[in-house]
Amino acid sequence: MKTILIDNGHGRETPGKCSPDGTLREWQWTRTFARLLAARLKANGFNPVLLVPEETDVPLSERVRRANTHGPGAILLSIHNNAAGNGSTWTEARGFSAFVAPNASAASRSLAAELTHQAVCQGLAGNRATPPCGYWTASLAMCRDTRCTAVLTENLFMDNRADLALLHSPAAVESLLQAHVAAIASCSDRREE
Repeated sequence: MKTILIDNGHGRETPGKCSPDGTLREWQWTRTFARLLAARLKANGFNPVLLVPEETDVPLSERVRRANTHGPGAILLSIHNNAAGNGSTWTEARGFSAFVAPNASAASRSLAAELTHQAVCQGLAGNRATPPCGYWTASLAMCRDTRCTAVLTENLFMDNRADLALLHSPAAVESLLQAHVAAIASCSDRREE
């Protein structure tokens, strides 16, 4: 049974990390989404592990340490909401994004591209041009410093009014769940062939 590590990022104390109107706090949304994703993955035959069950901030070094105890055979998803501004104003950027580290494995790059593909299939592409490879590259600790397949997902922009409405919508959350589960299933099937 494939282990899927779910890192839900920031904690309650992280400054900012909320919609300009204060109706969405990233730490709350990502924890709720992580629990829903874990349940969905378990129902699909995976072994989900919540890396950060705490509501408080857990340092990146500790989150990386927790991930690395599961070894290179695991898959890590670091779940976030995006923002294009300073947190106090609304912006125009919309949509889903997947990120890998510059040192990403082929498996990480494949999963990131599949996550983006599945998000596009769910109508969550947004209004920014995604690189042709299907993912963005950035030196993000959860992807860079872990030994397993690792992708960070930015699940819509909390500082865009239309995306914020989607983040509050059970139907859109369901679409995001389906995109994550379908991508993991697809990439897991390919790795076992």
